Amino acid sequence: MENVAIFDSPGKGRGLKATKEFWAGDVIFSEPSISAVVFDSLSERICHSCFRRQDKLQRCGQCKFGHYCDRTCQRAGWAEHKQECGAIKAYGKVPNENIRLVARIIWRLDKEGSVMSDMQLTTLEELEDHIDDMQEDELKELKVDIHNFLDFWPRSSKQHTIDNISHIFGVINCNGFTVSDQRGLQAVGVGLFANLCLVNHDCWPNCTVILNHGNQSAVNTMFHSQRRIELRSLGKIEEGEELTVSYVDFLNLSEERRRLLKTQYFFDCTCEHCKNHIKDDLKLGGLEVDGVKPTEEQVKEATDYCFQMLEKMDNARLNGNYHEVVKICKDCIEKTEPVLADTHIYQLRMWSTLSEVQAYLQFFNEAAEYARKMVQGYMKLYHPNNAVLGMAAMRAGVTHWQAGEIEVGHGMICKAYAILMVTHGPTHPITKDLEAMRMQTEMELRMFKQNEYVYHSMREAALKNKPMQVQLVL
Repeated sequence: MENVAIFDSPGKGRGLKATKEFWAGDVIFSEPSISAVVFDSLSERICHSCFRRQDKLQRCGQCKFGHYCDRTCQRAGWAEHKQECGAIKAYGKVPNENIRLVARIIWRLDKEGSVMSDMQLTTLEELEDHIDDMQEDELKELKVDIHNFLDFWPRSSKQHTIDNISHIFGVINCNGFTVSDQRGLQAVGVGLFANLCLVNHDCWPNCTVILNHGNQSAVNTMFHSQRRIELRSLGKIEEGEELTVSYVDFLNLSEERRRLLKTQYFFDCTCEHCKNHIKDDLKLGGLEVDGVKPTEEQVKEATDYCFQMLEKMDNARLNGNYHEVVKICKDCIEKTEPVLADTHIYQLRMWSTLSEVQAYLQFFNEAAEYARKMVQGYMKLYHPNNAVLGMAAMRAGVTHWQAGEIEVGHGMICKAYAILMVTHGPTHPITKDLEAMRMQTEMELRMFKQNEYVYHSMREAALKNKPMQVQLVL
């Protein structure tokens, strides 16, 4: 942690600043979790030790709740699961994820004390819990969790005051970090990282946080590397500059971001992008053609219509009615695309959903068209090294490749690779996947440029899983 120092950030309380200069893609610090748990809804599909998704998991023979890839993962996770296992057996049922996480944290605090490593910059006692700022319904949920925690907590374990238990619940509520699967594509759990709690928010940050699952494939658990977060620089950071990450998606309007931050994290955002409503005009703007823009009334009418269609689209998607999703999106786009800008957030959502569903239904040409529009809009809104932009470009690249548009597909994949090299680094599984895709599309692009007919013949044969027949013209 020699790269950072704690300081008093004006208007924010404690924060972290850089003690040296950083460049895009630099790892400023990495940190293992104090503890982490799998979401209740995924407890039988995700390994409770390495947080990887597996088709077949082995169940803990004692509590029947813990699920693991194999004996190796079970042994690696036993230190965290041991007391939890006995408590679940004695309790007779499994408490929710918040209670499980609080219990794991308190067991570790009881065993190791408030400072668990020489790299830890703060204790949990020093972190804000914001219980006094909670709304009435949140306080009711907290009381229920505390009541159930006390029922679950073994009498053989060290007993704690209600205030101490409440504090840990409060810290998790506003500092819990979502843990993703091994490829970073799905949220599968929640964990607590003490030093990360000191990194303040900015809607246009200079850092990003990713989860690195480490190497847990070795048969001997001695050679496993810990699950950890990495704080990575998005661009040049000067010595003494505050380190910031974004707690919410920048695609939201500044008013919505401030509402979300106030509700979840209990502070008023005063960053430049919120104060000056930067890019809000693009996010709800009208389409300009040859210097002519639609009227405010036309833009408002199209925006309201698009919002209504988004609700219908979401309902159809939840019900698995994908052909209805396509119809709703196409009807909406036909009416609003001539009016709304390519950066309008509702239109971007329509394009994103339509491209995803069309790709799922294997209508790749249409999916590619909307994916390209989505990425072009994102590029005008997001930071150039934003991970969301990188993932969108990757999706668009794959869709164009599936549609046979190898030139655009390769370009998109190269763009995604460049972004994710900064946000995720070269050893992350998703970056390794992208590197393989980049090499594959580069090879295919060379073939395409040499002979389009041979390329498309080979591609068609590969897709149909049939041997290619090439007719030579002498």
